[in-house]
Amino acid sequence: MKIVLEVTFRMGGVSYRGHRWEDNILVFEFERLGDTFIQVLSKRKVEEEVEREPSAVMVELKTKEGGKIFGAVGEDGLYRAVEP
Repeated sequence: MKIVLEVTFRMGGVSYRGHRWEDNILVFEFERLGDTFIQVLSKRKVEEEVEREPSAVMVELKTKEGGKIFGAVGEDGLYRAVEP
């Protein structure tokens, strides 16, 4: 099944690194590791083929300062998330 994730980030410079499963939760991995970023809303859209429907979809954003994990809200394979 195809999962589509649309994420709005608070700054630019975000790279998609892949996804992983944690039990039935699908985690999309992103990173922002530079020193300077444009402070403008940045949207990313990712499509992945997965073998089963997740119970939840999470976004993990790694940064030099640590990182954030936040949830996505979805319906029928389309999930949306906004960086807090």
